[in-house]
Amino acid sequence: MEMASTLEIDEDGDNNKGSMWDLDQKLDQPMDEEAGRLRNMYREKKSSMLLLLRLAFQSLGVVYGDLGTSPLYVFYNTFPDKIEDPEDVVGALSLIIYSLTLIPLLKYVFVVCKANDNGQGGTFALYSLLCRHAKVKTIPNQHRTDEDLTTYSRSTFHENSFSAKTKRWLERRASRKNALLLLVLVGTCMVIGDGILTPAISVLSAAGGIKLDHPHMSNDVVVVVAVVILVGLFSLQHYGTDRVSWLFAPIVLLWFLVIGGIGIYNIWTYNSGVLKAFSPVYIYRYFKRGGKNGWTSLGGIMLSITGTEALFADLGHFPVSAVQIAFTLVVFPCLLLAYSGQAAYLMNNRDHVADIFYRSIPDSIYWPVFVIATAAAIVASQAIISATFSIIKQALALGCFPRVKVIHTSKKFPGQIYVPDINWILMVLCISVTAGFRNQSQIGNAYGTAVVIVMLVTTLLMTLIMILVWHCHWIVVLLFTGLSLVIECTYFSAVLFKVDQGGWVPLVIAAAFLVIMYVWHYGSVKRYEFEMHSKVSMAWILGLGPSLGLVRVPGIGLVYTELASGVPRIFSHFITNLPAIHSVVVFVCVKYLPVYTVPEEERFLVKRIGPKNFHMFRCVASLSQ
Repeated sequence: MEMASTLEIDEDGDNNKGSMWDLDQKLDQPMDEEAGRLRNMYREKKSSMLLLLRLAFQSLGVVYGDLGTSPLYVFYNTFPDKIEDPEDVVGALSLIIYSLTLIPLLKYVFVVCKANDNGQGGTFALYSLLCRHAKVKTIPNQHRTDEDLTTYSRSTFHENSFSAKTKRWLERRASRKNALLLLVLVGTCMVIGDGILTPAISVLSAAGGIKLDHPHMSNDVVVVVAVVILVGLFSLQHYGTDRVSWLFAPIVLLWFLVIGGIGIYNIWTYNSGVLKAFSPVYIYRYFKRGGKNGWTSLGGIMLSITGTEALFADLGHFPVSAVQIAFTLVVFPCLLLAYSGQAAYLMNNRDHVADIFYRSIPDSIYWPVFVIATAAAIVASQAIISATFSIIKQALALGCFPRVKVIHTSKKFPGQIYVPDINWILMVLCISVTAGFRNQSQIGNAYGTAVVIVMLVTTLLMTLIMILVWHCHWIVVLLFTGLSLVIECTYFSAVLFKVDQGGWVPLVIAAAFLVIMYVWHYGSVKRYEFEMHSKVSMAWILGLGPSLGLVRVPGIGLVYTELASGVPRIFSHFITNLPAIHSVVVFVCVKYLPVYTVPEEERFLVKRIGPKNFHMFRCVASLSQ
């Protein structure tokens, strides 16, 4: 791939006289002119309608598998003991309907997805967007020339506006910047925890269908089957999202059509009266009748919206429009029909709640549906695995994660990646959780804790996005934040009751990743500060003469540095200890900018530093997160 660059030669560089300040200014002068030449050379390509429909179809296989397989375990986790009153089923269904409408549909698909960073989603994408509109990035290697990138879009606002006051408040203290970063890391670590729990509960729930036809079968057999499936799933990841999605999308589409069809059959056959659950009155009656048990059952209800956070994190793999089309036309209506059908069956068969999904399947199509359910459960795990890869890549760019190999699996879509090390770590942890808990109830409790914390973090970040990026009126911000926090804090209070019943697992996993990420980031900041304070002065270099006091041999020497300007201290170490150095020396700085993509024409900026006969240059390579 050809990378274009710009080069300016300092013709007055032979004048070695002047103060140290003048010399350092010559050495460190920014690349405003070089960056300005490339402005407006890049334009984003828009997807055609045909490509959009194709991507909407593919998104089913990657984005919606997690959300789509929730009917396998929601009612069982809502009523783990038994159903006391048939009206409780209607109340639970009403909660599921309004949870799906308010959180995935209204909040995420039509509001949060619009806050994507040039197509990239997830907590780090929101943070990246904020970094462009306020100086909150804690690694201070940003420069005004970064803003000359054509993809570095940012808005301006009046100095006395609410947005400007919020911006100044955030930038005033380092503690607020660190608190914001910590919030982002907490959300990210919970998504990673989610990536471990989703495959475990989905595959274990699907494999549990074997026991229905063979009730005397040991649970160990189900666990072994689940583990074998999980190993196969993680082994497929190296083929990439594009190939995997073409394999998985037909399965998920068939899955949605099947559960929607079974839902219609059950509503017609058992009890069409469950459709009254569309009235929110039954939510009030459910809580009034159930008391504390009704409140804690929200931990099970919340599993109906798990996968929503993966929906947003997976935006880098598909355009927002494709994700919106797939959800509104296929996912949402089929899920409503599936849950309504299960509720209709439960109204007449309250004792079957433990195996509600498989019990509600007509006998004539039981085994075909079991095969489809198992396949869909495998696909469900794909959504959160892909999301985990995306956020790890973003964490790497921000200096918040140890360096791991990232493989781009598609030439057309840069967001489609595979991270081998993370893939195998996820597999080992996922198998450990599956074999350790051995039942979906405890995994469900753990799962709910991770999901609700990610949603709370997203709400808080979205509040800042609405103020600083969208410049929404404070009343609109208050309505969005208030409604989201009321719903999510309600769910959070319910999952707190289940921390000792498995809910501690994602907290432990997230805490381990949080320590790794925060310590690594702290070390990255300290290393940069050390290099900044230890820069070599231009006066010392000029004193060595054009040969730098060494033998200059033919060739080009590349010296890596975190600094976008100046000469790193390590260069003085080279000069002091090496007998020779190359005739051309290039100081290479790789910068990760808070943008989704950097056009090829703008990735490299090159400028001569120091006198012309010293043959020294600086190359700044700008990469996206």
